[in-house]
Amino acid sequence: MIQRPEYLRFLQEWREKQAIKVVTGIRRCGKSTLFDLYRDFLKQDGVSDAQIIAINLEDVAFEDLHNYRALYDYVKARMVPDKMNYIFLDEIQHVEKYEKAVDSLFVQKNADVYMTGSNAYFMSGELATLLSGRFVELKMLPLSFAEYANAFPGQTNREELYRNYVYNSSFPYTVQLTNRRNIHEYLDGLFNTVVLNDIVERKNIQDPGMLKSVIRFLFDNIGNLCSAKKIADAMTSAGRKISNHTVENYLEGLTDSLLMYRVGRYDVKGKEYLRLLDKYYLADVGLRYYLLGTRNVDQGHILENVVYLELLRRGYRVYVGKSGSGEVDFVAQDYAGNTEYYQVSWSVRDEQTLQRELAPLDSIPDHNPKTLLTMDNDPPVSHNGIRQTYVLDWLLRQ
Repeated sequence: MIQRPEYLRFLQEWREKQAIKVVTGIRRCGKSTLFDLYRDFLKQDGVSDAQIIAINLEDVAFEDLHNYRALYDYVKARMVPDKMNYIFLDEIQHVEKYEKAVDSLFVQKNADVYMTGSNAYFMSGELATLLSGRFVELKMLPLSFAEYANAFPGQTNREELYRNYVYNSSFPYTVQLTNRRNIHEYLDGLFNTVVLNDIVERKNIQDPGMLKSVIRFLFDNIGNLCSAKKIADAMTSAGRKISNHTVENYLEGLTDSLLMYRVGRYDVKGKEYLRLLDKYYLADVGLRYYLLGTRNVDQGHILENVVYLELLRRGYRVYVGKSGSGEVDFVAQDYAGNTEYYQVSWSVRDEQTLQRELAPLDSIPDHNPKTLLTMDNDPPVSHNGIRQTYVLDWLLRQ
């Protein structure tokens, strides 16, 4: 199993604290494996098998537990009295009114509850209301570049590793697959499960073909400013009429499924959030190659996608920045309210390109850290306080 030290540390730090530990993330990003790693840690720390109750609700063996009362009764009957019980509920969204079972288990003094879900919407509504202030959420992603590199200790060519990382996918299981055909078949199954189960079924979409057309458009426009109207106009121009409202419904399904992330805009000078136009990034850029192949690939936008996901992993809230007429790729804010600015470019060895990328950062009047990330493997340099950094060094920084 690939070690996920940052995620594992989160669970260790919250062990036996008065909070339900909720792990969310797109299907097959490694949530169940993380629980396996954590259970191994617990056993090494002296926890007995009897104190661990693990239920994967996608396993047909537990189909009878898709009722909240049946789930609660099953777990309660297996809890060891007078000892802490570690309860793992994998893919909890399959249980109708699961929040009632979770709440009842949480109030037991000898229960430490952990659960996963593959959709953003399962954390909304009743659970958030019922357990307000009583749960912590770990937002999990597929492998980071550093985690991917650790899976190939014999590979020292970082640029080749990066090419494989974006082309072959960052989903953990793909590192075990030996050829592109197997990877394609694996991603095909994953993609169709997410689209059909997590989007079409939940949103009651009547035209899956149109949904896939919208997905193809978004995959082909990673890092470009988009709106529902722009997407609807593009579909109509291609001979497939669709309303703005329908596109919005599709976009909600795509982001709820955690297949894509919607990134809003922030006016750096005006210090306000902008409502018009967003950008969309993929949970895994390997899915872009799976669906669209290698045609018309903008490597700069692929790299931008990778950097966006890494900023999320490092705990930032991320926005697209607007500074006057210029655009800053990412405004990253940490939990303490500190702000950093990032510009991403494949190469800036051309002087005109360098000046174009620096201009939006130069126009920002504050003195928060500003970084230009590129694939140019050159010594670090500062441009009037803007740090230019080799992006693979930055991605591998622990």
